[in-house]
Amino acid sequence: MLGAVLGVALQLQQAQLWPWPAYAGTLALALLGAGLAWKAPRPGAFAWLAAALLTWSVCGLRAAAFLAGALAPQLEGRDLRVTGVVAAMPQPRETGLRLRLEVESALLDGAPVRVPGLIDLSWYAGAPGGGAQDEARPPPALQAGERWRLTVRLKAPHGGRNPHGFDYELWLWEQGVQATGYVRTGARLDALHGPPERLGATWRHPVEQLRQRVRDAIVRQAVPADDAAQRATGVVAALVTGDQRAIEREDWDLFRATGVAHLMSISGLHITLFAWLALRLIDGLWRQTARLRRPWTLVLPAPTVAAWGALGVATAYALIAGWGVPAQRTLLMLAVVLALRQRGLRADWRDVMALALTAVLLWDPWAVRQAGFWLSFVAVGMLFVAADRRH
Repeated sequence: MLGAVLGVALQLQQAQLWPWPAYAGTLALALLGAGLAWKAPRPGAFAWLAAALLTWSVCGLRAAAFLAGALAPQLEGRDLRVTGVVAAMPQPRETGLRLRLEVESALLDGAPVRVPGLIDLSWYAGAPGGGAQDEARPPPALQAGERWRLTVRLKAPHGGRNPHGFDYELWLWEQGVQATGYVRTGARLDALHGPPERLGATWRHPVEQLRQRVRDAIVRQAVPADDAAQRATGVVAALVTGDQRAIEREDWDLFRATGVAHLMSISGLHITLFAWLALRLIDGLWRQTARLRRPWTLVLPAPTVAAWGALGVATAYALIAGWGVPAQRTLLMLAVVLALRQRGLRADWRDVMALALTAVLLWDPWAVRQAGFWLSFVAVGMLFVAADRRH
């Protein structure tokens, strides 16, 4: 575990990436070292170094592959005609909305060009480029999974470099987004490039489509004249779908002042509680099936069905809630513990944490730059230590 963390941490400190063949070579050495450490009677530091080299190489290869698809500098600030699918539920804002587009094709002056596969766009009310008659025109209602043809201007993502501040560029990198920009609409632009065009719905991104339907259904329950009800539905929408922008700013100020703001972000606590409730419910229901006197009720005992069912329900909730790093970490821990128990093994909590941490790093190496990553694992470790001392 320590070797895996060290390898990723060192890779993220590099000022410049190496060529990908270099990482491929170090990956081969890491796999060879892992094989030798596996056969060694006391691998010790050898296994530690092999793990560090393995995660260092994998992180470097993924970063090099991702960087190869970056936005070309000559395309920044140019009017591009892109066709793509809305890849996430749009986020309404006071000035318009924010959407994530999975690009399928792009044209510059009628000629095909290559742009990043995933871009974040702002669509402002009365978008720039039109006349006075366009100032009050709001953006249309977009749905996840819809295919659109838009005129956009893009730029490479950049964020502030304030010490200990939010790293916007890193956050976009983790999301797989390599360009940001805005939608260009207006009478003159529409005559030149064509107006925004909805090309129809698709089956793609079904989870995001479901998240948006659930969020919109919750928001519609609020009474328009009841401000308290609207604020309450925003909190419910955030807890169910992970859409924290649904919470009003006044409520965020209240949550921060009372020290409960972290409860509004989907974390391991929410996933674990949801899994426990599902476990109890499925266990009770499955035990009632014994009255049917069917063979499958004995082949699949209630504890096994309840455990795997709870894991499945918790996974579904994590997907609906946005699939954040805390949710991934919790699900991995639950899956490791469940798999070990199904084999009749009792694993030490250190082994469970090590397996979960290594899996998270292989899935998302950039997570080590998040404060929530360290807070989550440290908090869980302290709970395990406290439990060991009580026993």
